[in-house]
Amino acid sequence: MPFRRRLRDESGAAIVEFALVLPFLVLVFVLMLDFGRAFNYWINTTHLAAEGARLAAVDRVPASSTSLQDYIRGRAGTGELANGGSDWIAAPLEVCVNPDGDEVGDPIEVTVTTTYHFLPIGNLSIPGVSNIGDMDIQGKATMRREVAADNVSAGCG
Repeated sequence: MPFRRRLRDESGAAIVEFALVLPFLVLVFVLMLDFGRAFNYWINTTHLAAEGARLAAVDRVPASSTSLQDYIRGRAGTGELANGGSDWIAAPLEVCVNPDGDEVGDPIEVTVTTTYHFLPIGNLSIPGVSNIGDMDIQGKATMRREVAADNVSAGCG
């Protein structure tokens, strides 16, 4: 009789079920963190583009930088976003200033772009997970020139 009672005992079933579900819960949690990181970088690029467009509209390059592109890259929230070199962001941030003329009232557009690699797990082989893909993150802002262009140069850097 004690043997049959042991076979019907369910005291360890919950821990076995939890052990089966735990890898999926961890995967969902890691994906949420990775997506949150990408979303944060998108917010940063949008903010940097708006700051760059404002400085370009008033034709101002801060004295601490040689160009507006270098200044905006230096204002990135993290070194990883500014300079790349990590598994998530490999290349430096690209800042482009695209004027539509040099006169007062002409639009000037600033774009800030990077490529984000989701879940760079490396050699870990999980089917369908280790290579989720890349996403281009881009912030873009356009403003009208308030003064004639003298200091801000067009181009990417």
